[in-house]
Amino acid sequence: MPTSTGYEIRTDSSYAWDGRARGQTPFTVLQHTVAGAGNLLYERRRYRLLPGDTMLCVVPHNHRYWVEDGGRWEFFWLSITGQEAVRVHRLIQAATGPVFRLKPETIEHLAGLSLRLIDGEGEAPGAASAIAYEAAMTLYDEVFRSHGGGWPEGGDRAMRAVLDHVRANLDKPLAVADLAETAGLSRAHFSRMFALSEGLPPAEFVLAERMRRAARLLAGAAGQPVKEIAGMCGFEDPNYFAKVFRRFFGTSPTEFRTTGMYAAVENVRPGRKRPVSPDKTAA
Repeated sequence: MPTSTGYEIRTDSSYAWDGRARGQTPFTVLQHTVAGAGNLLYERRRYRLLPGDTMLCVVPHNHRYWVEDGGRWEFFWLSITGQEAVRVHRLIQAATGPVFRLKPETIEHLAGLSLRLIDGEGEAPGAASAIAYEAAMTLYDEVFRSHGGGWPEGGDRAMRAVLDHVRANLDKPLAVADLAETAGLSRAHFSRMFALSEGLPPAEFVLAERMRRAARLLAGAAGQPVKEIAGMCGFEDPNYFAKVFRRFFGTSPTEFRTTGMYAAVENVRPGRKRPVSPDKTAA
């Protein structure tokens, strides 16, 4: 759903954002230059953002955008959070890079969505989410009509089938080769496109989903033994399950259950802790 939107004119260097210093919860920034100019440093490449340029950044990420002293940057922006929006925007970035140009009607549509949010239409969570999804898909439709995608025909449906398969079978082995077969792609191509879509390699995504399920089960089933929960999340060895769980959440499964740390579930992201080898899970 949207986290912020607006229209601004900035004229000094106090306006500067670092994509590595905005927290760990993923969200996207879609910013369209109306007049003047801004600057974007994205993975060591510098862009000059001129009228008509649209910038798309995903946070957290190694980028920075700013106005220099004496400059003038007029723009509107939409910031959106949510797993689906971030997934779609990563696909767009993979096709276009962080800076691109849109048709005037698309820009008008996005500006109109921003105004709807400013005018209070998105006060209810459901309405806000609908506007955010409309913005993401409006951008997706234009970009992939113009650029094509990395997926073959029906690839988006194939990805959804893979994700559904993973979430329905977390208690079973989920080898990357089998997931690639489900998608109808070679393992190498599947792994590359999966990482672009979800922001994680397939094996890390599976491990993260196992941890989310474990946390939810621990929070909702007070009498269920940790050993059973480990098995339901694809871990044959409950001791290894406890070790992996601690690396994700900083606490043991038992402590997690007794201290009510369920809010941490949605922040699971592999890579924050020391890397975990998946070879002792059922995958």
